Amino acid sequence: MTKMRWAGIISLAVCSVGVSGQVPLTPASMPRIAAVDDRFQSYNIEMVEVTGGRFWKPYASPAIQTAIREPGTARQIANQPAGMDASLYQYRSPINLSNPRLRKLAAALGPAYLRVSGTWANTTYFQNLDDPAPATPPDGFKGVLTRAQWKGVVDFAHAANAELVTSFAVSMGTRDASGTWTPEQAHNLLSYTRSIGGSIAAAEFMNEPTLAAIGGAPAGYDAPAFARDFAVFRSTMKAESPSTLLLGPGGVMEGAAPLPASMHPVKSDDILASTGPVFDAISYHSYAAVSSRCAAMGGGMSTTPEAALTVEWLARPVKLEFFYATLRDRFEPGKPLWNTETAQAACGGDRWASTFRDSFRYLNQLGALAQRGVAVHLHNTLAASDYGLLDENTYEPRPTYWAALLWRRLMGTIVLNPGPSPSPDLHLYAHCLRGQPGGVALLVINTGPAQTLRVAAPSKRYTLSALTLDANQVQLNGASLALGANDALPEMRAVAASGGELDFAPATITFLELPKAKNPACK
Repeated sequence: MTKMRWAGIISLAVCSVGVSGQVPLTPASMPRIAAVDDRFQSYNIEMVEVTGGRFWKPYASPAIQTAIREPGTARQIANQPAGMDASLYQYRSPINLSNPRLRKLAAALGPAYLRVSGTWANTTYFQNLDDPAPATPPDGFKGVLTRAQWKGVVDFAHAANAELVTSFAVSMGTRDASGTWTPEQAHNLLSYTRSIGGSIAAAEFMNEPTLAAIGGAPAGYDAPAFARDFAVFRSTMKAESPSTLLLGPGGVMEGAAPLPASMHPVKSDDILASTGPVFDAISYHSYAAVSSRCAAMGGGMSTTPEAALTVEWLARPVKLEFFYATLRDRFEPGKPLWNTETAQAACGGDRWASTFRDSFRYLNQLGALAQRGVAVHLHNTLAASDYGLLDENTYEPRPTYWAALLWRRLMGTIVLNPGPSPSPDLHLYAHCLRGQPGGVALLVINTGPAQTLRVAAPSKRYTLSALTLDANQVQLNGASLALGANDALPEMRAVAASGGELDFAPATITFLELPKAKNPACK
């Protein structure tokens, strides 16, 4: 890949040429440049949420303040990623997947993929009995997933119009005397899933093999070991669940600042070279930063609230995608690219991940990666820790949820080129309008001062704003968004806008709905 091509990608993602107001946007003639899965915008529920266990501790807890200042000083606890400071985590009971509010709000984002995986999945034992979980997991495992808990996942997926994505245990409890992975646990989970009317749409062998040491794989686990185990896994899946898409390798924390050698990283290119062309789609995880919880392990990958609306920060997800797309083109050309886990920052997100400030990154990342042809984008998480779309205790929508809901309702699967933007602070994206042949939806993200655009057609306008960037409440066209009686979603009322010059206030996000654009690419 040349520097010139990389510069072109950033230009497309940021759209930063032109002079304000001089060249009108013409939705009728915007050309098609990509297409995404109908379930493009999707989400994760961590395996540890399903089983109950220790996940990222809220920043409000006083104990975490010391842990952030002095990482690595606290004791270890068994059911957590290896080598991590126990004071960064807090026990939580299993998520109530039958909660009516949770189901209603998830269903409003459907159709979607629901990925149940995460680091804890690598060491979770599936108990293929109807008994409660034992007090202590079997040898070689750190947690237990019961039949009742997994049935709750399958039932939730049906209720939310979601298809399941997962991964499987790879810890010592799954291995024979030679250290080779055995498929018994995978077989049990697949068989039980079928027996209750479920199915696995797509699966990664394990979660984040590039961080195998943290994830519970055997000591010294490397790319040849992954290739050996994946051959067994692939044979098992082709025999028992042939319709399941096999995703991989699922790399993370590559393409930016190098990881510390103490984390024993395994490289995705070594994995791809070892496996050969075996994946149905190339998957990767995308975190443009490491949160302050894990600053010591981040290798310089951090950010600040002040950077949240900058061109550099918003371009980071594209830089990460470019890294994995380059590997895809080398080893598995033509395969779809799935971003199976992503959020504001790894390790639960920063404090401001739950505020309006992160809505700009969230939507810009969707728009930019859709332009690049990423097929599927799974946000981490639906309702856990600071980066959840919903508050983990009340399931109240956070600002990013309202942003996700508007994307779901307006942005279709055909991606259009909106043309150049008049300013580096104005980020433009266009898709065919969902459910309206010939219609176009525009997304205008203004991270700078007031801007003006000329749009050569009348539209319906939906503008998200907040009293401050760090607000937890968001407004649509000046009216606060909130759930109504019985958790009814509010009416998302548009404001009519005539064709011609449109003004965009500072720090606002606007969707424009143009049902009568008559774009031939959208018919």
